[in-house]
Amino acid sequence: MTGYVALLRGVNVGGVAIRSAELREVFEELGFEAVRTVLASGNVRFEASADDDPELKRRIERALGERFGYEAWIVLVTRDALERVVASFPFDADDPNRQPYVVFASEPGVIDELVDGSAAFDADADPIAAGDSVLYWNPVKGTTLHTPFGKLLGKPRFAPTTTNRNLRTLHKLLA
Repeated sequence: MTGYVALLRGVNVGGVAIRSAELREVFEELGFEAVRTVLASGNVRFEASADDDPELKRRIERALGERFGYEAWIVLVTRDALERVVASFPFDADDPNRQPYVVFASEPGVIDELVDGSAAFDADADPIAAGDSVLYWNPVKGTTLHTPFGKLLGKPRFAPTTTNRNLRTLHKLLA
């Protein structure tokens, strides 16, 4: 069995309301084991056979769409890969003045596009760093939506392909 984490995009915001118990049921009905939801923002930890891997993401998205009536989109990452992502956070994750975020994308080129689009931003005010298939972001608390990178990330072009999580949430997913 392989440990996975599914990060749902746009859950419990923008009119898509999914209760954690119902979300867990969907994953259990798909035959996954050790299913656990974390917080009410679309985070699911589970185990599945490695044989499921090639179609796993599409199967989950299809089941979510059918159950909850929306166009579901997830980032699916193995637990091992998520551990590496969290361990590689390049900023001071304990700085009380900052928000430690990790941006995930469903398409590899999106991370490169975000990095390129933010090349001229002030790295002290709006620090970002590319990681292994992710982008690390560490804005000052309370400025997330107003920084140049926050505005770039908020463009409609990136909405269907990105989701971000606070590092603290990722630690809870791995606990």
